[in-house]
Amino acid sequence: MSDHTTTQSGMPVASDERSLTVGADGSTVLHDQYLVEKLAQFNRERVPERIVHAKGGGAFGRFEVTGDVTAYTQAAVFQPGASCETLMRFSSVAGEQGSPDTWRDVRGFSVRFYTEEGNYDIVGNNTPVFFVRDGIKFPDFIRSQKRHPGSGLRDVTAQWDFWTLSPESSHQVTYLMGDRGLPASWRQMPGYSSHTFQWVNAAGERFWVQTHFRPEQEPHLSGDEAVVIAGVDADFYRRDLYEAIERGDFPSWTLSVQVMRYEDAKSYRFNPFDVTKIWPHSDYPLIEVGRLTLDRNPENFFSEIEQAAFSPGNLVPGIGLSPDKMLMARVFAYPDAQRYRVGTNYNLLPVNAPHAAPVHSYAKDGAQRHTFNPPSVPVYAPNSFGGPVADSRRASEVGWESDGELVRAAATLHSEDDDFGQAGALYRHVFDDAAKARLLETLTGQCMQITDDGVRERFFGYWTNVDAGLGAALRAA
Repeated sequence: MSDHTTTQSGMPVASDERSLTVGADGSTVLHDQYLVEKLAQFNRERVPERIVHAKGGGAFGRFEVTGDVTAYTQAAVFQPGASCETLMRFSSVAGEQGSPDTWRDVRGFSVRFYTEEGNYDIVGNNTPVFFVRDGIKFPDFIRSQKRHPGSGLRDVTAQWDFWTLSPESSHQVTYLMGDRGLPASWRQMPGYSSHTFQWVNAAGERFWVQTHFRPEQEPHLSGDEAVVIAGVDADFYRRDLYEAIERGDFPSWTLSVQVMRYEDAKSYRFNPFDVTKIWPHSDYPLIEVGRLTLDRNPENFFSEIEQAAFSPGNLVPGIGLSPDKMLMARVFAYPDAQRYRVGTNYNLLPVNAPHAAPVHSYAKDGAQRHTFNPPSVPVYAPNSFGGPVADSRRASEVGWESDGELVRAAATLHSEDDDFGQAGALYRHVFDDAAKARLLETLTGQCMQITDDGVRERFFGYWTNVDAGLGAALRAA
């Protein structure tokens, strides 16, 4: 005999199939506690979907250090011989829950390291840059990519209206309209921190870093393949990842970093804190750190993936932030979104709680609080009764020099900073002839969907600024 059904409070249930009614054909009674509980729970079994990166999937795995970066960081997770459990989530940016995986889009690439010093999250994309460089523009950017409030349909004119009025987007849009916008699978897709972060070593020396996750190969879909797959299997990427892990074909990535000396940032030819720019590998080559492998699917998708709450502010000693304006906005926005979406105490959920580090926090109460300290432990600091005490040496906070008036201004331009230069270099020097032809075909299709003459003319100007030959070919096409 199987276990007996109970209510959530443990009371045995009389029937799994029949409501309590007045006679066989009479009214259903409100005091049928199990019926009311079951329907009320059903009505609430979804949390609000993410505003961005709503559609996604993920898995668990291991990270192992294979290189030696002790010269740059004291973070325990990156010391020689270290290893830890990891969680990865992949996603689309613009599509809502249920949208096809293979729509052309940037893909989210988020990694959590469950380290002995706390959870460390790298929350990035499959591109090394982003569309905007200041967080104040982020809501506007996302709204331009979402469905039109009147028709409820995606609006290409709105997308290009925003992009052509925001020239800093050109580098990311060139990636998006190229092959990177249609990866063959999540497990063959690169990932980046996109932002610059700060590392500090045991001697207190500071460095600026950008992180890169590279798969063994990086195939892509053609535009026609992506359209067909979207109609045949909307969960193509999610299914591919799950089935690959189930059959033992474990995807893996090499984690490398670019490292810039702290002082170099002041005079480097590009602003190293501008998320719309890359650091050319010829200036700062990749340094191998370790290898990340996914080998375990979630046991429950909702609990372990949908409720996973990442934040670029989840850092560990030896790793800190940079004066990247977009990054500093995200450090607020991500935890705030999780408190709204999942709940005040989202970090108590097993997938979000540290797996390898203790928690000694003065946080208390709030919705869904299910852990608590003995009453002898004080709930305030400072105290005289043995509560936890902050330790600046253990925290190893990092920062940067800043001295000036409060202003609303663009970041200081460096010698080679402009909005179209790196996008043009990507087109001319990274894309081969076949990739250039695919980009032209994609952009021609985009142009045909723009309904406003002014936006269409700016569209031609935008791509002419990226590359004059591309702009001319696009206008002719």
